[in-house]
Amino acid sequence: MLITKAMKFPKIGTTDGKPKDKVEVVAKFFTPDSQCTWYAVEFDGNDTFYGWCDLGYGGELGYFNKSELEELRGNLGLPVERDRYFEGTLAQVMKGEVS
Repeated sequence: MLITKAMKFPKIGTTDGKPKDKVEVVAKFFTPDSQCTWYAVEFDGNDTFYGWCDLGYGGELGYFNKSELEELRGNLGLPVERDRYFEGTLAQVMKGEVS
């Protein structure tokens, strides 16, 4: 399960304009058998996340979908997982200070 009801995501757009060191990453998703990682900071409550996306060649801020993460498989066919122990801010992720 990628997300739980206990996870509290800000709604899409609510962190806009806030300093990136004050924006907490709520969830880190990754492919255990490739280099793709997504750091979610906002969620629309349905399917769309906003956050930092790193597909193995540098990252960028953008939108990504829960449904796509659930369907995606890495190089060995493993599904996307959530790092249940990750903690960090958007600024730390963008600077590469946490992984």
